[in-house]
Amino acid sequence: MHVTESPFLHSAKQVIAIEQAAIGSLSDRLGNEFVQACEILLRCSGKVVVSGMGKSGHVGNKIAATLASTGTPAFFMHPGEANHGDLGMLSPNDVLLAISNSGETYELLNLLPVVKRLNVPVIAMTNSNSSSLGQHADVVLDISVEKEACSLGLAPTSSTTTTLVLGDALAIALLDARGFTSDDFALSHPGGSLGRKLLLKVGDLMLIGDDVPLVPTHATVTEALLEISRKGLGMTGVIDKNSQLVGIFTDGDLRRILDAKVDIHATEVDQVMTRGGKTTRAQELAVEALNLMENHKISALMVVDEHHHPVGAFNMHMLLKAGVL
Repeated sequence: MHVTESPFLHSAKQVIAIEQAAIGSLSDRLGNEFVQACEILLRCSGKVVVSGMGKSGHVGNKIAATLASTGTPAFFMHPGEANHGDLGMLSPNDVLLAISNSGETYELLNLLPVVKRLNVPVIAMTNSNSSSLGQHADVVLDISVEKEACSLGLAPTSSTTTTLVLGDALAIALLDARGFTSDDFALSHPGGSLGRKLLLKVGDLMLIGDDVPLVPTHATVTEALLEISRKGLGMTGVIDKNSQLVGIFTDGDLRRILDAKVDIHATEVDQVMTRGGKTTRAQELAVEALNLMENHKISALMVVDEHHHPVGAFNMHMLLKAGVL
């Protein structure tokens, strides 16, 4: 039996198809103008001031935020407010990124005489080089679309999508050119899970001192189990006479020896432990330790120094509590 597609789904799929086509066309048009825009932005010793009215302004706000968080100092300036005093935000060392689909937005055009007097470069995102904004810009980035996704052809949809994508392209091209790293990114995202994942180190959350589960190689399995129970990490490190970590004994190891009917009271732990085992360093990022644990399907890690002496331990629960997981 034929099932008629919901009008909602039909409409949504049409919108997505139209906007996909618009982005594809944008990619095909990228050329020397994009390179020139990137070079201007890279040379900028001040800030990138993004400006636009209406929907272009909303998109511009996001573009400014993306630039700022990826190594290009930027902020959004509302052109209406700029006409009434906020243009003082602009300095001669800045670059103006002006967004107007039509290129005829009065509030933006009204700023140009002052912008030009300050000798501030203007990068325009507009649908026409011949528009008023396009004619007065140093570089024009084409955001034209064949049609808006709005069935009435009125609401900015495809055009705002291409503008947003082009803004992301600028931000990431500049990020790559600057050699911007995850550590740099973390400095501008100290709050929330991004900051915690990128800044928190193993040494910030590991157990230390007497809280670290450790037994000597000659300890019995029973003694190792008592240490695991006391420290609550589901494992214990095993150290030799030089206090170097030589292995790990875990709940999983216990299950295996119980299946083999090993005498846990008489057997020494070094006979049944996992030799070596995965370890990390206190200076490693917590997110890197998390990746190690996930890749090897383990729930706890010993932390060692450069001489392979155990200095700490932690588990998945501690990563979760710290907001890394």
